[in-house]
Amino acid sequence: MVRAIGPLVDATGAPRAQTVAIVTYSADMSPTEPTIVGALSPSRAGDFMTCPLLYRFRVIDRLPEPPSPAAVRGTMVHSVLERLYDLPAPQRTVSAAHDLLEPQWLRLLQEDPSYAEMFTGDDDRAEWLAQARVMLERYFTLEDPTRLEPAEREVYVEAVLGSGLMLRGYIDRLDVAPTGEVRVVDYKTGSAPGPAFEAKALFQMKFYALVLWRLRGSVPRMLQLMYLGGGGEVLRYTPDEADLLATERKVQALWQAIERALETGEWRSRPSRLCDWCSYKDLCPEFGGTPPPVPERQPGDTVRSNRRSAKISRAATDEL
Repeated sequence: MVRAIGPLVDATGAPRAQTVAIVTYSADMSPTEPTIVGALSPSRAGDFMTCPLLYRFRVIDRLPEPPSPAAVRGTMVHSVLERLYDLPAPQRTVSAAHDLLEPQWLRLLQEDPSYAEMFTGDDDRAEWLAQARVMLERYFTLEDPTRLEPAEREVYVEAVLGSGLMLRGYIDRLDVAPTGEVRVVDYKTGSAPGPAFEAKALFQMKFYALVLWRLRGSVPRMLQLMYLGGGGEVLRYTPDEADLLATERKVQALWQAIERALETGEWRSRPSRLCDWCSYKDLCPEFGGTPPPVPERQPGDTVRSNRRSAKISRAATDEL
């Protein structure tokens, strides 16, 4: 199923896009680095919108969370789809994707052996892997990878707004048409949201579009969310400058709210159905818990002066 606003722009053999660095200049016109007041990724912005206390636990306290089978499976499926495009176009088949699955699982397990503890036994793990295979099969019903040549995959982007707030994150895929039009693609291993929740789902994509606009000077032509769970669905949206300016105002307002919470030490809980999946229920006042004292530090790498290197992991960006 496809829900689309505006036409789809296919990428066919476009040259690899280049990341543009932001440079500011001092009074004598020598290049200087911008003053960074904080950094934010769409994941952590989403955390604060969902529940400020959740943001605090993840970013300020940096409390560990047990690995989630769904999240680890999502990482594995993303890795397979990234590597699928390393193959020549005719070889990008369902069988090839299945063949990539086991090596990616073993790689993740080597990086974090605690993932093995997610399962009660071999049958549980086998069922988990089988669900990942179904998601990969579903991907092939949504688009034909033999007809695409992505410009970039798993690309790190960052941009600094005029306020000094750094926006950053990883984009699953960028497609660039011969005419230069850009499509931003994100894979989701969950089910597509209902129409009432589309705006929340699109926030992440508009966030990325804003970063790309500030980096490269043009608004992406298409934002595409590919849901591999449920029956499989593609959600497409065509942004414009007004959309992205509104997103920028929203992100700035979020950061101002985070700064107020930092100053006051008040991180309010916001109960919702998502509480059922929260790792921190035992610490939440809504469930009779007591949060630990607030650490005396800024969130993640919310630096006040120097810009951080872009050579950081995807996991690191998601801590902001």
